[in-house]
Amino acid sequence: MANVAVIGSQWGDEGKGKIVDWLSERADVVVRFQGGHNAGHTLVIDGVTYKLSLLPSGIVRGGKLSILGNGVVIDPWALMQEIETVRGKGVDVSPERLRIADNATLILPLHQELDKLREAARGDEKIGTTGRGIGPAYEDKAGRRSIRVCDLGHPDSLDGKITHLLAHHNALRIGLGAEPLDAGEIRDQLLAIAPEVLPFTEPVWRRLDSLRREGRRILFEGAQGTMLDVDHGTYPFVTSSNTVAAQAAMGCGLGPGAVDFVLGITKAYTTRVGNGPFPTELNDVVGQRLGERGHEFGTVTGRQRRCGWFDAVMVRQAIKVGGIDGIALTKLDVLDGFDTLNVCTGYILDGQELDYLPAAPAAQAAVTPVYETLEGWSDSTMGARSWADLPATAIKYIRRIEELIEAPVAMLSTSPEREDTILVRDPFAD
Repeated sequence: MANVAVIGSQWGDEGKGKIVDWLSERADVVVRFQGGHNAGHTLVIDGVTYKLSLLPSGIVRGGKLSILGNGVVIDPWALMQEIETVRGKGVDVSPERLRIADNATLILPLHQELDKLREAARGDEKIGTTGRGIGPAYEDKAGRRSIRVCDLGHPDSLDGKITHLLAHHNALRIGLGAEPLDAGEIRDQLLAIAPEVLPFTEPVWRRLDSLRREGRRILFEGAQGTMLDVDHGTYPFVTSSNTVAAQAAMGCGLGPGAVDFVLGITKAYTTRVGNGPFPTELNDVVGQRLGERGHEFGTVTGRQRRCGWFDAVMVRQAIKVGGIDGIALTKLDVLDGFDTLNVCTGYILDGQELDYLPAAPAAQAAVTPVYETLEGWSDSTMGARSWADLPATAIKYIRRIEELIEAPVAMLSTSPEREDTILVRDPFAD
């Protein structure tokens, strides 16, 4: 029985939450392996909407174990608030159902403050972060000065760790015109939240190793998308972690052989939140129509997403660097009613055609898309649950995308509802 990693193949917001929830019925364990509460996954189950940021999407499934791996940066206050919100909708979120890696890095209020101070200082050159402290927390992790989940259980060592942390942060704050922070106040905040967090913690790598040896099915849930990967995305307009499938094992303490199938969630058009290059962006009535029909607003931030035509060049690149075995094509129904549909098949840069997105920011901003025009369809695809329910031209659109991205469609989503899904290839069967 295969273990499956689910990642985004664009700039995030591809509909991973619904697909992970759908797949979690077949899994025993759902693991978040990177990112933080900057992620936003919306699930619609029996008419009830769940908006998750940090909790794995499998938490809404009874009898499933959810895990936050060591690759996740955790805001303990945001986590407990999200737990209470989900509990308020009748979901059991107990230490028996949720486990947190004891070596995961914590996001503190000072990280969020630094995030916002830096964005304000950038002026018109903002990255477009969510302001939730994700980047600064990962910086402290790499700089070997972070406070980790396990430190909450050792209050005697906190003073030294906080002092070391503030030696860095207070210098930055003073340079940005902010007041320095008091170590005692931070210590008090951490000691107050510790009793709420510690019952959920353990060395999750040990549990996952045991579960894998028992033959349990593990579903690895990624956040954001490949083009937001800190190495492979549109740098510097990216997140601060690796979002590709190779991070799935590293982000929870398993070896690379733990992932058997990589499913890339792929929207039938393209969206992006925040700043950065977007070759197929549509700043016209068509882009507005896509946004309105697709309800393109960020789950976490509420920001309106930028919309454009499907970019096969970018998705093909994501498939190569992410090791994607098959895609789940989402939001096909948003394209209902268009007479024609454009698909980007290449870029022009300085008079030359490219079949990839270059790494240099100036080049990414300068490319212009080469389009292939396909016939649209007038019949509705909303709620389709088999190929027979789809218009012939919609199937042609899907088949052409498969050819261009050099990967098969393994699943097709035709609405936010869980059951409105066409399964072509079961990832867990590989």
